[in-house]
Amino acid sequence: MGATTTLAGRELAATPGETVSTTVRVHNSGPLVDQFTVDVVGDAREWATVSPQVVNLMPGQAAEVEVAFAPPRSSDVPAGPVPFGVRVASREDVAGSRVEEGAVVVAPFTDLQVELVPKTSKCRRRARHELVIDNAGNQPVAVELHTSDPDDELKIHLDHSSLIVQPGTSAFLKLRVRPHDRFLRGQDRRLPFQVTAISPETPPVHANGTVVQQQLLPKWLLPALLALLVLAIALVALWFTVLKPTLQSAAREAAVEAAKEEQAAVSSKADEAAAKAAAAEQKADAAQKAVAENGGGAAPTKPPVVGPGGVDISSGSTVDFRITADAPLQADPATFATFTADPDLPADKTLVITDILLQNPRGDAGLLQLRRGDKVLLEVGLANFRDLDYHLVEPWTFAPGQDLVLAVSCQDPAGETCKPAASFSGRLAG
Repeated sequence: MGATTTLAGRELAATPGETVSTTVRVHNSGPLVDQFTVDVVGDAREWATVSPQVVNLMPGQAAEVEVAFAPPRSSDVPAGPVPFGVRVASREDVAGSRVEEGAVVVAPFTDLQVELVPKTSKCRRRARHELVIDNAGNQPVAVELHTSDPDDELKIHLDHSSLIVQPGTSAFLKLRVRPHDRFLRGQDRRLPFQVTAISPETPPVHANGTVVQQQLLPKWLLPALLALLVLAIALVALWFTVLKPTLQSAAREAAVEAAKEEQAAVSSKADEAAAKAAAAEQKADAAQKAVAENGGGAAPTKPPVVGPGGVDISSGSTVDFRITADAPLQADPATFATFTADPDLPADKTLVITDILLQNPRGDAGLLQLRRGDKVLLEVGLANFRDLDYHLVEPWTFAPGQDLVLAVSCQDPAGETCKPAASFSGRLAG
């Protein structure tokens, strides 16, 4: 049969930090002597005690067991009802065990703490603090924050002016403090201020802080400037008394030495020039003597320069002409428009080119070639020049019947067509 149980109070009001108790009546309804174990299950088990925990009862006998609850004053136990169960276990009849259920209504309490970190700060323009709000109570707390300083010398700014802090948690707020006035030099100023947290559940809580305002100019600046001034005076004195005379003396010595070396070099060059002049004079005398011995005659002439077809290209009439292109835009960079001299040069003469001037005044883009017939002699990009001058060490020769061709591949004209030009200077021989 097991046990029959009766719980005296099923809803208990408890104040955190205090104890409340009730009783459970245990009746042996079985035919045997039995032992009953009493304990508490549920959320209230950690802070519940049972006395006595074990009772021995004869058949039909009953006993009362006290069950006490002492919820701690901590945020770990929230305010409100906390369910529990009183379990009575029979040793002889395990299936006949009983559980009586109830609830402990934990009363709310508030424990609000406010702290400034750091309490004292140093600054020249502005200071930074952190405001820590701890809710060590067992219920959420709505907090309003107010700042003040007794002398109205500070501007204080908080991230939030009101907030709700959950039980067992902390809120961290940034607090910035800036003095209204600044000063360049002088003693440090201690400026106190206060932050007040107001909650409907508790009296106002205060946190006091202090800003130590320092001068704008660092204290080390004036001694450093004085040290620099003394150093500058010492350097100036050292310059005029030691370094400058030494440098001037060294410069004079170097100048004298350089003058001696230059004079020696000039003398050496003069001697060398005199020797060369004497040698030239000797050669001239020898040449005159040889001419006299040969019976006089004309001085030897340079041999002719023979070009294609045995033509002397070192002589002939001078010639200069210009070829101007008017090349249309080409989709294929390998396609060229060709141009020759207008009017045509004499067909029976050998053309000798010694100087070339390429011009691209409009800044066309493309490719320009100078050809002897189909052979490319020069190729340049139009975008690489506006004026380009060539003086040929070895002149270009064009035998009779060979054309000088200006070929242009127009890729990006400044107008509708590309209009580069080439000017040539040289001789017509033969």
